[in-house]
Parts: sequence; C-alpha cells; structure tokens
Amino acid sequence: MSIPANLKYTKDHEWVSIEGDVATVGITHFAQKELGDIVYVEVETLDQTLSKDEVFGTVEAVKTVSDLFLPLTGEIIAFNEDLESAPETVNSDPYGAGWMIKIKIADASEIDSLLSDQAYKDLIGA
Repeated sequence: MSIPANLKYTKDHEWVSIEGDVATVGITHFAQKELGDIVYVEVETLDQTLSKDEVFGTVEAVKTVSDLFLPLTGEIIAFNEDLESAPETVNSDPYGAGWMIKIKIADASEIDSLLSDQAYKDLIGA
C-alpha cells in the first residue's frame, strides 16, 4: 500500500502536502480502497474559512457517503474541479490528480498535530 513519506496524514485518512502557507488535501490510498468506487466528490465550502476537524465536503462511493474533515484551520482557496467529471481519479491517483482542496493555512502550529507517514502506517496496521 502506498503511503508517501513526504506527506502528513490525519486519523480520518486524509493526506496533506504543505508548500509555504498552502496545504493540498486528499484522501489516502487506504481510504479510497475502503470506500470502493468513488462516484461523486462534493465540496461546497470553497472560499470559506473553517476550523480544523470541520466537515469541508463529502465523498460518495457506490455503497456509502463519507464526510471529509479539514485537517488544518484555514480558508479553502481551491477545489479540484476535474473531480466533478472524473471522481474516479480519487481511486486511480489519490496522491496526485485525485487531490481535493487547497487551504490557506491560518495556524501553522496545527501542522504539528498531523501524523507522519510512520504514525499513519501504525494507525492502519500497514
């Protein structure tokens, strides 16, 4: 199972890539595998500022709908609009073209609460 070492992770199975004060967020390979075939990604919080752990959207698979939780407090500045026409990209490329949102980070100290790749591997038993 792919768990890139250069990313941070959450207990809710999101990954976070940080460049300066912007974080890119998606769901992990483990999460997409557990969900199954993803048919819809909904994010209606673009241009809103949310707190860490608030719901920023949902991902719908054939058999279930799952909330997406914000890993860091900040303003949602971008949504991967390609997912509107090709939500299955989350399944095929969760760490690349399947990214979901970009956040302008409001509180950089929260980054320390994210999991390392090893801590995430321990969480999922990988």
